[in-house]
Amino acid sequence: MRAAISLFVIALICVGVAWWISLLPGTVSATFAGTTVETTTPMALTLIAVLFLLAYLWIRFLAWLFSLPRRGRRWRQGRNRERGDIAVNRALLALAANDPGAARREAERSRRLLGDTPLTLLLAAQAGRQAGREEEAEAAFKQLAESKDGELLGLRGLLRLAVQRQDWDEVTRLAGQAERAHPGAAWLRDERRSIAVRTGHWPEALRLAAPGQRASLAVAAAEQETEPGRALDYARQAFEADPALPPAAVEYARRLRDLGRDRAAQDVLRRAWSARPHPSIAEEYVARTTDKLERMRALEALVRGNPDAAESHVAMARAAFEAGLTTEARRHLDRARAAGMNQRRLWQLLADVAVMEGNTDAAQDALRHVQEADPDPVWRCNTCGTQHDRWHPVCDACGSTGTIVWGATAVSSGEKRLPLGAETVDGLTG
Repeated sequence: MRAAISLFVIALICVGVAWWISLLPGTVSATFAGTTVETTTPMALTLIAVLFLLAYLWIRFLAWLFSLPRRGRRWRQGRNRERGDIAVNRALLALAANDPGAARREAERSRRLLGDTPLTLLLAAQAGRQAGREEEAEAAFKQLAESKDGELLGLRGLLRLAVQRQDWDEVTRLAGQAERAHPGAAWLRDERRSIAVRTGHWPEALRLAAPGQRASLAVAAAEQETEPGRALDYARQAFEADPALPPAAVEYARRLRDLGRDRAAQDVLRRAWSARPHPSIAEEYVARTTDKLERMRALEALVRGNPDAAESHVAMARAAFEAGLTTEARRHLDRARAAGMNQRRLWQLLADVAVMEGNTDAAQDALRHVQEADPDPVWRCNTCGTQHDRWHPVCDACGSTGTIVWGATAVSSGEKRLPLGAETVDGLTG
């Protein structure tokens, strides 16, 4: 309705202007090369308007004619953009479908149609990497790293290729370059920590570690360090991060003893035993005591902080057995059984006690229980289930950090043995 009214008003205005012009008085004459043309004022104005309109149309025609090449380029660019977008989508689908041949073809097509943009270069690099063409992928990543918008993506790709080749000097150089290009990037921190772990640079790994991994990495750093002061500092960090981690307590105690601080070392081991008893703590506690009765008395002070734990009774039973006190050893073993322990090592020790006492029947009965008892606790990765002969900061099988735990194993048909109720050493799960 508004449009109709607007057109009506415009028509009225035009009619009014035409009527006004038709009423103008006078004549207009013009002489060209001796020829004189004379007409009325309304007709002259009409001719001027017609000439202006024709000139305008001619100029517009010339402008359209000269713009044809530019319009053609725009049309081709639009068509290439459409086809390039289709090629990008197809390349992404091929990468997802693990079809390296199609991915390389579509990535190359997208580069021809769209040019070397960060997206097309990234697609070309990933397609080359998936096809096993490392040189092709590296060339695309280098070109991407030289662009302003794709520098970080290119450096990340080059870094991963270097890790794959285990070229650690190149990895270090690229990591530093990426850090300068994008300081504080979370992925770069993770990459640098992973590289430090793989190369055994434990202090660097500790500096970049997540809170739950600090205890394990600090133990590794302390074991690697040769300077006593720094080694003690790393061991202290490990123990403070997780007092219940036996290797952390043992390493801290050893470093303290190396500096002549025996009493502080004993305090550390007693705190660790109260948090989580472990045979290595008991062994370290009496490592410098040779007299067997003195070792037993020393262990009494150790287990006082956690007297009801089955591990405390086993430690005391072993010390009593080594000292020849079979009655005391049997008493502690019975208390360990009452605390719920039914492991092979307990029954084996009972058999040894019976042999020392000359009780053959009791020894044979204990040995029969050994075959039926629960498995002894072992060091095992809480992520992949791999068993280790000793504690390590990183699982050799799956590469997980801080997931090797000490515990008994659950055995069921067709299932992997995993620690029963075990928590990860540094408080991590899975």
